[in-house]
Amino acid sequence: MATITDAESTLTDRYQTTIPESVRAVLGLGKRDRLHYSIRSDGTVLVTKSGDDPALAAFLRLLADDISAHPERLQHIPSGLVERMGDLVKGIEVDLDAPLMEDLDEDE
Repeated sequence: MATITDAESTLTDRYQTTIPESVRAVLGLGKRDRLHYSIRSDGTVLVTKSGDDPALAAFLRLLADDISAHPERLQHIPSGLVERMGDLVKGIEVDLDAPLMEDLDEDE
């Protein structure tokens, strides 16, 4: 992904900094908002605004409510299925720090 603009800030003796106005605007940051840092294997750091995904939060509430209301619906995964899933992924290495396809630059 191409860089649109660059911004800098200075780290104080107490390891604090002011987020540049241009970055605050892009992230939609306000006072007391939280930041999330994703550290990539290549040393880059992705900074995003923290916050729950409203769709995911609603889905998880739905699941929790359904489990509370109907615990009898919960079932264990049969051991044969667990073994089959293990066989399907045997020998496959996954780098959890690798970018997803949509995160890759067009040049990669």
